[in-house]
Amino acid sequence: MTDDARLPIKMLHDRLLVSLRADEGDRRSSGGILIPATAQIAKRLVWGEARAVGGNVRQVKVGDQVLFSPDDQHEVEVHGEDLLILRERDVHAVAAERIEEAGGLYL
Repeated sequence: MTDDARLPIKMLHDRLLVSLRADEGDRRSSGGILIPATAQIAKRLVWGEARAVGGNVRQVKVGDQVLFSPDDQHEVEVHGEDLLILRERDVHAVAAERIEEAGGLYL
């Protein structure tokens, strides 16, 4: 097998493969102060995009935005990209177009 070979990946059970949103890095306060991504303010939840989902995942689809705690994740490199693996039960909220039909909250 060569280094360029890219095998397909199938997530198992209740696992999600998530990429962090680009804006989850450094932040600015309302007063304009730069807050580095490494600063611990409290338990801050982050948004990411579901890139793949396991067969037992019921509420999340590929492409959905998911809200989760950085403490509940495992980092992995897939095809040169840093991604996260977490369980569906560790997702606090899902943002997607299809939720609008079911009367979800607007965030």
